[in-house]
Amino acid sequence: MASQARQTQTSAEMMDDSAMAIQAAEKAALAGIDKKAEDVRILDVRGLASYTDFLVLMSAASDRQVNAVADAVDDELRKFGHRPIGTEGQGAGNWILIDAGDVVVHVFHSEARSFYDIDSLWSDAPRLALKIPRAVASVV
Repeated sequence: MASQARQTQTSAEMMDDSAMAIQAAEKAALAGIDKKAEDVRILDVRGLASYTDFLVLMSAASDRQVNAVADAVDDELRKFGHRPIGTEGQGAGNWILIDAGDVVVHVFHSEARSFYDIDSLWSDAPRLALKIPRAVASVV
């Protein structure tokens, strides 16, 4: 009986978890934009993927920029309390994946993003509108 109680989440707790995940995805996206990432998208994959709730996709023009964007995203997620479970591709500069549990961030070199076409793979996933603060929007 104790395990059943532990497994049951209230609606309010689920809403809080979902709201936190959305905020983390937005913070990751904005960290990328701050480092001049392009074509930033947040995909809502709840119900479509079992391993995460949101995918954040972004592109960078060079290997160095891919690494800089990924570092900034990692730092921002940590500040927000989302400690990444794992990171793949660090240093290669082609495609870096940051797994923060309910948010998975993909930072692609522009050519790699076109080649792997992850956007089409998740074409059924709703895209979230990114709320860009005015100070950032004037730069973008």
